[in-house]
Amino acid sequence: MKSHENYKELIWVLAKTDFKLRYHGSVLGYAWALLKPLLMFAILNFVFSYLFNSRGNGIPHYSLQLLTGIIIFNFFSEGTMAGMASLLSKSQLVTKIYVPRWTIIVASTINSALIFLMNLIVIAFFFALSRFMPSLEALLLFVIFSLFTYIIILAFALLTAPLYVKFRDLSMIWEVLITLLFYATPIVYSLQMMPANIQKIMLLNPMAFIIHFTKEGLINNHFADFWKTVTFVITVIVAFGLGVFSYSKLSPRIAEEI
Repeated sequence: MKSHENYKELIWVLAKTDFKLRYHGSVLGYAWALLKPLLMFAILNFVFSYLFNSRGNGIPHYSLQLLTGIIIFNFFSEGTMAGMASLLSKSQLVTKIYVPRWTIIVASTINSALIFLMNLIVIAFFFALSRFMPSLEALLLFVIFSLFTYIIILAFALLTAPLYVKFRDLSMIWEVLITLLFYATPIVYSLQMMPANIQKIMLLNPMAFIIHFTKEGLINNHFADFWKTVTFVITVIVAFGLGVFSYSKLSPRIAEEI
């Protein structure tokens, strides 16, 4: 029990240190955690709100949907990038001090989760500004999907962090794929704009599923069918299991490959 408490404390210390170092030396400091998604939202909202809402059949509460999608996807994007690079960026800990390597990976993903929690303030502010209150069921769904997003991030980090130590090109490949994934996920547009057969394919992407049904729940109080949700949950569990299995196989060789 004591060792588990020590691990929790170690993870929390590493996460807080990463969070402080990330904005150390910048003029605006922690404000960047809020400004980055807001600036992205402002640009995309200016461009796409006119495109989608210039006619009478525009997307309802498009700005709220866009902001929600951006902040969730930013959590995924930053979390996966940080998780992938975590072991290499903490190479001193890996090679010179005995620290369970998985704690370094977890701490890096928690750092991204802290930024996401700060961004929830932005979402709440814009919903309040719009005088729009989602249902309790939708808010609960948002919390659950946020937890699933973190599980996906952690699964990806456990899979790729040991690989990134050896294959440094992974970060550049993932940056490209993240951009493609952003536009393949219904963030700046509605999933309903796509043909029915394309919608089914897109929803196989867990992040598309999370973002689409989070927006649908918050704005329209519409939720996924039971079997779609079951399939999604099974997919996430399998992905996490794959990440843990891969990490267990690759972690013994990390120190010698850094």
